[in-house]
Amino acid sequence: MTDQQAIAGLLSPHVLREYALLADGERGVVVGPRGDYCWMCLPRWDSPAIFSSLLGGEGAYIVCPDQTRFVWGGRYEERSLIFRSRWVTADGIVECREALAFPGDRHTAVLLRRISALDRPIRMRVALDLRADFGAESVRDLRLADGVWTGRCGGQRLRWSGAGGARQCEDGSLQDVVQVNPGSDHDLVLELSDQELGADPVQPGDAWRRTETAWRTAVPAVSGTAADVDAQVAYAVLRGLTSSGGGMVAAATMSLPERAQQGRNYDYRFCWIRDQCYAGQAVAAAGPLPLLDDAVRFVSERVLADGPELKPAYSVTGESVPRERDLDLPGYPGAAVKTGNWVTDQFQLDACGEALLLLEAAARLDRLDNWHWRAVQTLVRTITERWREPDAGIWELDNQHWAHSRLTCAAGLRRIAGVAPSREGAEWRRLADLLVSDATSDCLHPDGRWQRAPDDSRVDAALLIPSIRGAIPAVDPRTTATLEAVRADLGRHGFVYRFQPDERPLGEAEGAFLLCGFLMALADHQQGNDIKAVRWFERNRTACGPPGLFAEEFDVGQRQLRGNLPQAFVHALLFETAHRLADSV
Repeated sequence: MTDQQAIAGLLSPHVLREYALLADGERGVVVGPRGDYCWMCLPRWDSPAIFSSLLGGEGAYIVCPDQTRFVWGGRYEERSLIFRSRWVTADGIVECREALAFPGDRHTAVLLRRISALDRPIRMRVALDLRADFGAESVRDLRLADGVWTGRCGGQRLRWSGAGGARQCEDGSLQDVVQVNPGSDHDLVLELSDQELGADPVQPGDAWRRTETAWRTAVPAVSGTAADVDAQVAYAVLRGLTSSGGGMVAAATMSLPERAQQGRNYDYRFCWIRDQCYAGQAVAAAGPLPLLDDAVRFVSERVLADGPELKPAYSVTGESVPRERDLDLPGYPGAAVKTGNWVTDQFQLDACGEALLLLEAAARLDRLDNWHWRAVQTLVRTITERWREPDAGIWELDNQHWAHSRLTCAAGLRRIAGVAPSREGAEWRRLADLLVSDATSDCLHPDGRWQRAPDDSRVDAALLIPSIRGAIPAVDPRTTATLEAVRADLGRHGFVYRFQPDERPLGEAEGAFLLCGFLMALADHQQGNDIKAVRWFERNRTACGPPGLFAEEFDVGQRQLRGNLPQAFVHALLFETAHRLADSV
């Protein structure tokens, strides 16, 4: 078997539950169980990929045992996205400590890998195959001097330390086999930048110390919740997905299918206003943590920049999301590859309500100033001017007068009115009353529950949100009727589906929606049904793999994750629910 064939065998796709994420806020790396860095975009989240083997393209960075038989495990170190890949082989046990140097620099990514043999000497295969622009451009100007490789790949400069014995293969990759002995770690440092690199290579010891310290500072110690370890990982994931400008991408990946061969595969490497508001509100449940300030800053900037033309999503730098287009890559099995997102052409009214909920949560923690209150007034004006318009809604479907959109705005108005000057507060409460009254006139089902839209009588799990957030009281018959309808119609095996999409049984058209499972836990908790709430919470937090990452959906029958990974709003709701259920376990 040639070196190229051996490497190709390590790059076959895995089920999503086996992938981990390294992130530094500016970009991320998806890591597979064979030590394969299979997805990374540079210099930022929505840039073209330099490792794209996750989607069947070229480009990867592999460190794994140099033998065919081994089993894998892994875990995140406490309060960080520093991951330890672990392999048990016939010859011994070996670990590779993995991280992006943190916090990240907008122009330069530093990938740290430290290999440790735990009991016996072991041979490790190392391969670096850089392919910029989704595999279109290979490495050029490659040189080796003093044991350090340098070169260029597309618009990126590269420097690779710790692999001086590697050889360049016919396909352009660099490959080596190194022996690692117990007590003598082997460090690899890969620097990639769209600017000229500094004169001296990054020293691994210094980089590891800075990264460890920065993560301990960035992620709070979590205790006293319903699931401390999971909540702490969730916060670390949210921090890893949040750039220095405050924007949090919805997920690190693109084109991972929600359902095989159904065309539901999207690019989530952008900042959805709604998702960022979910994250900020979730963090506020634990107090005035930095991610709350990040969310408030990014959302307020976008609101003040665009006013009533607020878009549903932006790039991390606040630019418009490019429109969707196809890429000529094989794709993850079951899906074509798409970059960009058609969401940029939509209006989503509920995002205005979620933004008000975010700003109210910040206000109660004394985190707003006059500039933020200008954003509040802009949001109220937007709702006043546009609430009668059809919008795409939370699930980004066809334009309708969605009940969820109007009721979420009512919740935001009521909450922000509680911390506003009395005159404005009274006006905003009257507007909230109008929105609730309007939704009642055309979206109250004969059974007494909310229905999705005037011409759509189905129940929708998103309709739990307005009552959780205060649009109407928890004791209101519309609240309790909606909760029981979601439980009966959309709850299965401890998981919750968004809505009934067609005549097929639940689970055939799409997976259970993990966001909705945590919403059920919050809704039951609000009603005092704490045992039921804990059951929803415990069931849904099992829908992950060994690294503890969650995708958007979960295939209950096959016990598999579906969709892009990791999905920020799922981690946000897990974090919030763990805190709110603290007294229930």
